[in-house]
Amino acid sequence: MDRRDPFRLNALTSGHRACSGCGQAMAARMVGDLIGPDAIFVNATGCLQVFTTHNAQSAWQVPWLHSVFANAAAVASGVEAARRGLPGSERVVVQAGDGGTFDIGLQCLSGMIERGHDALFVCYDNEAYMNTGVQRSGSTPHAARTTTSPPGRLSEGKRHLKKDMLAIVAAHHMPYAATASVAFFPDLKAKVEKAMRLRGPRFLHVFSPCPLGWDHDAAASVQVARLAVETGLFPLVELEYGAVTGVMRLAQRRPVEDYLRLQGRFKHLFKDAHGAAELRHLQALADANIRRYGLLDATTAWDTGEAGRAQRGGRGGYAPAHGAAS
Repeated sequence: MDRRDPFRLNALTSGHRACSGCGQAMAARMVGDLIGPDAIFVNATGCLQVFTTHNAQSAWQVPWLHSVFANAAAVASGVEAARRGLPGSERVVVQAGDGGTFDIGLQCLSGMIERGHDALFVCYDNEAYMNTGVQRSGSTPHAARTTTSPPGRLSEGKRHLKKDMLAIVAAHHMPYAATASVAFFPDLKAKVEKAMRLRGPRFLHVFSPCPLGWDHDAAASVQVARLAVETGLFPLVELEYGAVTGVMRLAQRRPVEDYLRLQGRFKHLFKDAHGAAELRHLQALADANIRRYGLLDATTAWDTGEAGRAQRGGRGGYAPAHGAAS
C-alpha cells in the first residue's frame, strides 16, 4: 500500500476499541485522513489514546506519540522545535479530549500558543472525562448529569457554565481558531485544510458526541451533533488573530429541547418546575450565542443537500462574518 495515496491511507484504521457510535472516533478518523501521512501526531491520555492503542497494539498508521494527560501541547512544542531545520515536510498535530484541553492541559496549550509553535491543536470535545467514568469537566454543559454532578433535591446537574474555550485561545491572538462538528463534514474539511495551510499555532475544537456518557442511542450521534449546531448551543465559527471571520448561518432555528430530549443526561430537566427553569436557562444561552455570532443574519444558509456541491471557494455553505472579506 502506498501510504501517500489519499484514497488508500486511513490515519486511524479499523481494529480499535471505541464504543459504537463514538463521535470522537469519527472525528479523529475524519481529521487524520484529511491531514494525511505527512504529520506527527501527539496524543494526550484519554479515550482516543486508550481505545486506539491497547496492549501494545495500535490502530494508527501515521507517526504517533502518547503524552500524559497534561502535557500534550508541551510534547508537541518539543517535537516541532526538533523538526526545525531537518529535512522532511512533516507537520505537528496535537490531539486531546476536553479534559486534556479545557482543564488539565490548558497551561501547556497556552504556552504552546504564546511561544508561537507551528502546531495544530485538535480538541475532540465529548463534554466530560469519559474514559475514567463520565466525570464533569470544564466543558460539561450547565445542568448536565455526570457521575460527579448528579441531579438531586439541591441540584439539577452541573451548576457551572461550559467554559468558552474558543474565546480563551482567541485571546492569545493566534493565527487561526475554529469550531467544527462531526455532523458537518464539508465545514470540518474546509477548516482542517485551511489550518494545515497556515503556519504558527492553530486550534480546532471538534464537537464529538459520546453515546455512553450522554446516554443517547449509538445510531443518533450525528443527529445529536447536528442539533447542537442548529439550536445555537454549539456555533460553528472561525477566528483569525482573535477576530471572528466566518460563521455558519442557521438554516432553521431549533429549540434546545429538540437536542436535550435525545440525551439521558438531561432527562431530569423534563420532570418538574425546577428542570423547566433550567431548560429556559439553556435556551437563553443558545439565544445569546445566536445573537453574539449573528447566526441568523449571515449571508448564506447551511443546506445539507447543497453543501457537498456548493463551491463558494471550497467552503460549502460557510458564510463570511459581517465586515469580513469573502
